[in-house]
This record gives sequence, C-alpha cells and structure tokens, in this order.
Amino acid sequence: MSSPAPTAALESDACYLAMKAHDARFDGTFFTAVTSTGVYCRPVCRVKVPRRENCRFFRHAAQAEAAGFRPCLRCRPELAPRAASWSTEDASRILALQAARLIDEPDAWSDEGPGAARIAARLGVSDRHLRRIFEAQFGVSPLQYLQTRRLLAAKQLIADTRLPMTQVALASGFSSVRRFNAAFVAHYGLNPSALRRAGAPAGGRDGGGTEVRLGFRPPYDRAAMMDFFGKRALGGAEAVIGGPAAPEFARTLRIAHGGAMLQGWLRLRFDAGREQVLLRVGDSLATVLPIVISRVRAMLDLDADPMAINAALHASFPHGDGLRVPGTLDGFELAVRAVLGQQITVAAARTLGTRLVQAFGESIATPVAGLDRLFPTPAALAAASSDALGQLGIVRQRQAALLALARETMEGRLALHPGADVPATLAALQALPGIGDWTAQYIAMRALRWPDAFPAGDVALQKALGVTTARAAAEASLAWRPWRGYAVLRAWYRPAPAAAAEPLATVAA
Repeated sequence: MSSPAPTAALESDACYLAMKAHDARFDGTFFTAVTSTGVYCRPVCRVKVPRRENCRFFRHAAQAEAAGFRPCLRCRPELAPRAASWSTEDASRILALQAARLIDEPDAWSDEGPGAARIAARLGVSDRHLRRIFEAQFGVSPLQYLQTRRLLAAKQLIADTRLPMTQVALASGFSSVRRFNAAFVAHYGLNPSALRRAGAPAGGRDGGGTEVRLGFRPPYDRAAMMDFFGKRALGGAEAVIGGPAAPEFARTLRIAHGGAMLQGWLRLRFDAGREQVLLRVGDSLATVLPIVISRVRAMLDLDADPMAINAALHASFPHGDGLRVPGTLDGFELAVRAVLGQQITVAAARTLGTRLVQAFGESIATPVAGLDRLFPTPAALAAASSDALGQLGIVRQRQAALLALARETMEGRLALHPGADVPATLAALQALPGIGDWTAQYIAMRALRWPDAFPAGDVALQKALGVTTARAAAEASLAWRPWRGYAVLRAWYRPAPAAAAEPLATVAA
C-alpha cells in the first residue's frame, strides 16, 4: 500500500499554527511528523518548533508510523487523547469509526486480535468492504491501525512501569516476547530494553502499585467530575480521599481476561499543572493495565473533543464547556446502579448501592482505608433471593429488573461496554422488566459511551429545557445531535436558584 496522505494543504497550515502555540485543545487530533528527524510528535511537544517545510501532518499515529516515522520520546504520542469523532450522516465514515472503536478496545487484543474478518462479521459487512472504507478513512489498514495501538500501549508500559518485558508484551496483545521485540524494532528502530534504560519510569511503584499518566484535551471541569463520583461513591467499593484542593478517587474493580477473573484497586487524581490524570493501579491488575487504562479513559471521558462539542452546544449551554459525560469501569455495575437510582435521590441511591455491595460483594484487601469490597458479580445477584433483596430496601419491581439484568449479562446475551451495538442493546434493555426508555438511554450514555443518548422522559431534563413532554424535549434536542448526551449533562448542571430541590432519577445513578 502507498504511504498515507497527510492532511490537506490549508488544514496543514492550521495544524502548524496550533503546533507553534502548543495548543492542548488539539492534542490527539493530529500528529506532526518531521522529515529531518524521522520523528512524529503531539501538538503539545515542547521541542524546538521545526521548519514548516520539514513538517507533515497526520490525523492518526498509525498514519505517521505507516509513513516511516517513529514516536517522539519526549512528548510521547501514546499519552495523547484518542480521536473520538462522530458522524450522523456519512454511513461509510460511521462504519470505519465503529471498526476503529472495536480495535481500540484492549479486551479484544488476543494473539488473533480483532482482525478485519471478525470485525466485519460483527458489523455485518464483508472484510474486503471494511478494509476499503477503513483505508479510505484512516489511510492505513485495520491491521496497521491495531499494530500501532499495541506498540504505543507497550511503549507506555515500558516508559511508566517496571513490568517485566514478558508482561509488557502479553498485556499489549503480543503472543510472545519474540514477536513483540521484532515488531518494536521494525517500527521504532530501538530495542524495548534500550528504551527502558534510556530513562527511569515516570510512575514507578512507589507507595504500591504502578502509576501511569493519561492525557486529555482542555477545557475539562475537574471539580465537576470528581464531585459527580464523590457524591455517588458506594461505601466499601469507592472513596474520595485527600483534601478538597487535591482529591483522589479510589475504588476496587475486577476484570475478566483470558479465562481468569482478576481483582484489584486503583487510585486517580488530576495533575493540576498539566492536562493529565495520574492513575495508580494495584499490582494484581498489572497484566491487564492497558484494559484498565482504556476503562478509566472512558470513565472520565478523557477522549472527548471539546471543540466539536462546544461548537454545537455553547450557544444553548454556555456554562458547561468543560463538562464531560461520566462513564463507568463496568457496564453491568452501571446498569444495576441505574435501576437502583430510578425515581429516588442521589443520597438514597447511594445508600441502596452501599447495602448491595456490603451484602453481596466479595471482600478484598487494598492499601486504602475502608476500601475492602468489590461490586457484586452478575452471578451473585442472579442467585439472590427476593427476601434478601427486600431486606436491603429494594422494591419488587426493581428486584425483577436486577435479576433480569444479572441473568442476561451472566449468560452473555447482554453486553454493556463501548463498542456494543447501541440500537440492539437499547432494545434488549427495554425488553427486560422494570427498564424503560429513561434507564436504557442513561445506560447507553454512560456505559456504551453513546454521545447522542437522550433520556427525553426525564422530568428534571424537561424542566431545565422549559418543556413539559418527552416529545417536546426530543424535538428541542435535534439541534444538538450527535452530542445530545453532553447536552443532558449541561442541562442537569445548569445554574439554578439555591433553593432548588435535589434532582431525583436524573443523576441518582
């Protein structure tokens, strides 16, 4: 295949200006390749600005690598937010972006990988058609795109951790160290061990666990995000620690991978001086660190493109340019919490969720005081009796919804994660007892990471929009597509009189 074409000439001039300004708003939206050095960088790189005639600009790291450029060791392209473009018009573009989204899921990084044939089957097209539209959209093949993702994930683990190279290779989706070394040397002209010797890991393992950095694009309302999770923290499974000036969010989690169930903990905080999140992960989850990183990025919505979102929403919601849609580390957990939060306050939903964790969650040891329980598994909830759930204060209608969710998830008929088929999942959710459009849309917004989710029947949302019916809310939202999920957050957080009542189901989950 021929070398991928860089961005158009007029666009390249704009890219050069953004690069000269080191503008973090463009981080991850393009990469600058320098012909005189053979290296490609992020727009925020602080090296001396290269001459204009030596610069080529690419939308994706895979394009730069396919053209023969190596990632910069200073700005580290693996830290850049991912490009999360959305479209509601171009079917081929939508299909290519959906394919890239599936490739971006580290859960699928086995030796076989999410190959073109498997992804094409998932999307209902031929693998030949998928490769054609993918190359037209990204300038590289699906295999080249996946290889870049794996190598950049490995590069981050080499730079930020002290994991043995065998674990780095396996965690990044390579079946052996030999294959990993061969791919790394072929792409970057540098042995992985030599890269690690070039400098000490930035995060290391001081204080237990492994620390890595995650980038995002400003503006970002850090306080609103931490406040959102802090108010909903379930006792035993989640906690906000540290002072108000530098709060940290800590929680337990489990990850199923390779036939094993891994359990552990994480802590995260925002770096006040940079557009970064500092993530520390317990040693028991080191082998699945790329998966944890991907889920935390989704949980904090770190890959959002605020410029595109604000262009559509700022006129209607000027107060919310830094708001992001909070996600989740586990789709099943989010769905359970959404059901528990139906028509009750945030505090009441938190109480029910904490009781559920204490009654059905497994115990776990962590270095964080009070963090000693895991959220219940689908199997644990599916086996729960009506009396046991009732003693927690969960009414029968919600009991039926929880049991149905647990059974469908446990038996593999319901997948609640980014990349899932949104229309099919919405239909499957609403077919369950006790789950209507509001709950399904809320789950799609946070667990499926669908930016156009819109719970039109939400009473608080209707009030914020100045309408009284779901149809009127839906009609008012058409101008905000495909970012209606972000419009929902801005409507919920729109400044209100101090005496306003606490919202009910809107944000209880």
